[in-house]
Amino acid sequence: MMYLTPTIIAFDLEDYMLPCLNKRITGIDCPGCGLQRSVNLLLHGEFLAAFQMYPAIYPILFLLLFLITNIFVKFQHANMIKMVLTLLTVGTVIISYILKMNNLFN
Repeated sequence: MMYLTPTIIAFDLEDYMLPCLNKRITGIDCPGCGLQRSVNLLLHGEFLAAFQMYPAIYPILFLLLFLITNIFVKFQHANMIKMVLTLLTVGTVIISYILKMNNLFN
């Protein structure tokens, strides 16, 4: 039986992913580990798996979407919105990294 899966991109990005130099040298994940695989999962329609792989994927996407939109449409409080989205993104990256490292060393 053939199953249909929602796929945005027909090719697989895994062939083009860069290895993490930090993980290769030290054996420990860096704060960005999982981002490429998360984007690949997102492009294949696996939204929950993308979040589980890298929880900061959605704040990063919201920030990028806002920054691109802000090029064409000027918002009244654009600087404040950028600051809040940036802090949300950085906070999510840091908190998820701390939780990942806490689970790794316990």
